[in-house]
Amino acid sequence: MRQDQEEPYQRRSARVYAAADRAGSAGLRRTVGGSPRPVLYDAVLLDRDGTLIEDVPYNGDPEKVRPVPGARAALDRLRAAGLRLAVVTNQSGLARGYFTGEQMRAVHARVEELLGRFDAWLVCPHDDEDRCGCRKPAPGLVHAAARELATSASRCVLVGDIGRDVAAALAAGATGVLVPTPVTRPEEIAAAGWTATDLPAAVDEILRRQQAVQPATPSGDPVRTALVVRSDSAGDVLVTGPAIRAVAAGAQRVVLLCGPRGRAAAELLPGVDEIIEHPLPWIDPTPAPVDPQDMRNLVARLSALGADQAVVFTSFHQSALPLALLLRMAGIGRIAAISDDYPGSLLDIRHRVPVGVPEPERALSLAAAAGHRLPEGDEPVLRLRRDAVAARPAHLGDPGYVVLHPGSAASSRACPPELATRIAGALTAAGHRVLVTGGPDESPVTARVAAAGGTDLGGRTDLAGLARIVADASAVVVGNTGPAHLAAAAGVPVVSLFAPTVPFGQWGPYRVPTVRLGDAAAPCRDTRAASCPVPGHPCLSRVDPDEVVDALRMLAVGGGGGR
Repeated sequence: MRQDQEEPYQRRSARVYAAADRAGSAGLRRTVGGSPRPVLYDAVLLDRDGTLIEDVPYNGDPEKVRPVPGARAALDRLRAAGLRLAVVTNQSGLARGYFTGEQMRAVHARVEELLGRFDAWLVCPHDDEDRCGCRKPAPGLVHAAARELATSASRCVLVGDIGRDVAAALAAGATGVLVPTPVTRPEEIAAAGWTATDLPAAVDEILRRQQAVQPATPSGDPVRTALVVRSDSAGDVLVTGPAIRAVAAGAQRVVLLCGPRGRAAAELLPGVDEIIEHPLPWIDPTPAPVDPQDMRNLVARLSALGADQAVVFTSFHQSALPLALLLRMAGIGRIAAISDDYPGSLLDIRHRVPVGVPEPERALSLAAAAGHRLPEGDEPVLRLRRDAVAARPAHLGDPGYVVLHPGSAASSRACPPELATRIAGALTAAGHRVLVTGGPDESPVTARVAAAGGTDLGGRTDLAGLARIVADASAVVVGNTGPAHLAAAAGVPVVSLFAPTVPFGQWGPYRVPTVRLGDAAAPCRDTRAASCPVPGHPCLSRVDPDEVVDALRMLAVGGGGGR
């Protein structure tokens, strides 16, 4: 059955949800060297031992300092690009008395003599037993570095050689890059969303990603009507939001073509003026047969838009070319899309993106290739329309609860019900107020989970209602599914029960404080399976509920919802 519906919405980019800025960007530098502020990053944070210099355990001797190969040239490239640099390092040798503060400062002076000046040094002098908030994997050093560098954690990249470094970055809402060494454990490599072979390679990719979202040239003539396309699930539409806002910044009118599964999310996005809902059988996971008349109707509808350009956003495993053909038939003269396949004359801008780039950045790079960038002051985070989440249901009580969302449209990515039940009990026992959410078809599961501790909201909200609930949460415990991206859009920390069927680096919660749990090296890794291909769901079923409680503590979410 053809669905071809359009509704007007007055929702330009300025109408965004303020809670998405909880990490804070007010008062940050707007320009670098007189140029517009870079879109993605202001600063690079670097672990010391094993990342910048060879790892000499508990070293207090400057003569033993040896830079890793290529370090000086790589750091100078970052400096030349206007990025500020800081070292964030655990030095438990201070607590254990293996060296003095004076000896450590002499080591750091030698590091700067060999590698150049750093804008800040942040040191944790504690041991694990001190249970401080600054020893990695805790995020304290990352937050302190961001303050020292006059930026926010979300605009920092942390490069390190072990899992603690990446975990600290994630917990702060920063980006983590793992450069493995012989001491890096395989499970740490599997869990990292972004890995590089060495420090120069990490710097290459940091600078490449930074440049990729910066238009080389403006889009040309003023764009009156831009058609943007993202046909898939709610989560897919949400992660395309920053790129859609970038297009909206340079167009008078933005029309979004989406499918039925993404319509509710499309209605939450700032920057969208009109929505056309139409299923695309080459995108939907359970497609109906191609109906020629249905396609002719879609071409006619798209032709009537009078669009100056179209930007077709897809996931890394999808093809934009079938729709590009229809857009050509509709008379749209400038079409941009990501395509590894030869497009012939179907595309004016054929863009390519390396594997592993986060989906929001992948889309932003396509918008940049089409000549668009986010306006000054609009951070590259997920956002929701302010009016879409303005009124939280009063019967839920005060803000500060924990949302537990056990389900997913793909069962392979859902939290096993028995584990979710134990998590609800553990959270309640730790003093958290728990709201259990889910769709109408998940009501039996949410009722079972909430019976162990919490309020059952299964089947009682639409996506906008769920967004309003998430917006006032202290944290969300969720798998790789749409509500994780709702949390990111609201700036709410996430405990991510992430099944590794798809890469975490592409689909993990974007630029929001996160703790990842689960077995990242499970046999289902990178299968893209919708149903769990391994008996017992081992990637998640072995998570200890106490790990979830500890993760909330790491995210500074205390019992009772305090942060």
